[in-house]
Amino acid sequence: MTPTVEVAKDGHILLITLNRPEARNAVNKDLATHLEEALDILEDDKKIRCAVLEGKGPAFCAGADLKEIASGNGASLSTKKGGFAGIVWRERTKPLIAAVDGPALAGGTEIVLSCDLVVASTRASFGLPEVTRSLIAAAGGVFRLPKALPRAIALEALLTGQPISAQTAYNYGMVNHLVAPDKALEDALELAQTICANAPLAVSETYKLVKHSLVSTDEHNLFIESRNALNRLSLTNDYLEGPRAFIEKRPPKWSGS
Repeated sequence: MTPTVEVAKDGHILLITLNRPEARNAVNKDLATHLEEALDILEDDKKIRCAVLEGKGPAFCAGADLKEIASGNGASLSTKKGGFAGIVWRERTKPLIAAVDGPALAGGTEIVLSCDLVVASTRASFGLPEVTRSLIAAAGGVFRLPKALPRAIALEALLTGQPISAQTAYNYGMVNHLVAPDKALEDALELAQTICANAPLAVSETYKLVKHSLVSTDEHNLFIESRNALNRLSLTNDYLEGPRAFIEKRPPKWSGS
């Protein structure tokens, strides 16, 4: 049986591929279960520092498999740790990049919104058409889209159910890189490699602080947490390696310790 989610390791990068192209990568129970397992690998493998998520075929993801919902199996599309598709409320400590080379609709857009960075090709599009089917974008769409886009743009998309082009998403900052068709994965992997070339402990601490800053309004506490993180880094070998490599005019050799 062909796996609905494929994983491949390339150095410090984990490539996760949604693999139901015949169903436009719509989320069924099997895909949700295996996407959660792929994220377990991302979190548990100490050699992996970053992941890229793509969809095989012409679509990134068409959202929930409506056949599953119509048959009364909608609850099976969520997992205990990750919620819908095994990802939308999953706690992560490592960055995840979405590589979108086609439509990401409904739950597909909510999967993208649960990622940290987005690379999209010009043939990608995003949309939350739930209201056209008497549904709600309850897997993060209703509150994450207004954070990723200006309020008026997000509200129009949510209330009309009409899709947003990759160009529009890029113009308003939801997409990091806009590339030509068939180039989304290549660019996302290059972005992941750039992240992985940096000091892993510093990336990890920075990632953690940024995520916390998005849900906290206590700047004083954030300053304290930032200082504590820097103090932790000051006790590591990599803290000394960075300046040493700069002085010696050579690439740093990070140990992650």
